[in-house]
Amino acid sequence: MKKHALAPYLFASPAMLLLLAFGVLPIGVAAVVSLTDMDISGLADRSNVTFVGLANYAALLDDPDFWKALGNTAFFVLVGVPAVVGLSLATALLLHRSDGRLARALRSFYFVPAVTGIVAISLVWGYLYNTQFGLFNWLLSQVGVAPVQWLSDPTLAKFSVALVAVWRGTGLNIIIFLAALQAVPREYLEAASLDGAGEWRTTRSIVIPLLGFAIFFVTITTVIAWLQFFDEPFVLTDGGPLGATTSMSVFLYKEGFRLNQFGYASAGSLVLFAIIAVVTVVQLRVRKADVEY
Repeated sequence: MKKHALAPYLFASPAMLLLLAFGVLPIGVAAVVSLTDMDISGLADRSNVTFVGLANYAALLDDPDFWKALGNTAFFVLVGVPAVVGLSLATALLLHRSDGRLARALRSFYFVPAVTGIVAISLVWGYLYNTQFGLFNWLLSQVGVAPVQWLSDPTLAKFSVALVAVWRGTGLNIIIFLAALQAVPREYLEAASLDGAGEWRTTRSIVIPLLGFAIFFVTITTVIAWLQFFDEPFVLTDGGPLGATTSMSVFLYKEGFRLNQFGYASAGSLVLFAIIAVVTVVQLRVRKADVEY
């Protein structure tokens, strides 16, 4: 093989090694650990680890907390993904089309939530949601509405946590949509204008179809992120109240690092990995071809 034929493999090898070390290898280790009863004593002495086969997976199926966490995760995905994708796309279209003061102000601030630390975000939103002294309840009190238990009511806490994640998750997606909007050929927009198409018709019939790949990419990455939803429920409610905001990732964290049930948590992580893989493959299968004019 000639030297120039090896060049692509040499350039790709560092990334492939990192992928194998931090992506494939941990999955393999988790698969092995999931077949054992490994706990914290097994870390000190390997003789304390016993092969249990598929017992951890069978225990997951009989665990009501696992099913509750799975249901909560499905709720967060169904609520959060459409909200993040829709809000990001609408904001990007606004920023791209408008040159008003509001648009210029948004251009300066829309990425701030994405780069702000989750601890700072939890403090700010924790004060906003505070039942006694929070801003939201103070605003409601001005119109005679009784205080709302934003993070204490099991049903309302789901939406409160999801709202923070939606607010935090739009910044990066807006950048992706803005970059895709820059690639829309100006000739198409000028032709639509000459044909008498208004702003809304041009956006609906030309711009959005040409953003097909960007919308698909944002959707698939957002679905994966929400299936691994962890930061907001962990720092705001710690999965409460009554497990109402316990996502799959929070459930696995508690089982693995608080109860030290590494084998059981590894089995749950493999189930979550399988769910993400299946959902991703289905999305790739149903994706429509890009629009070309």
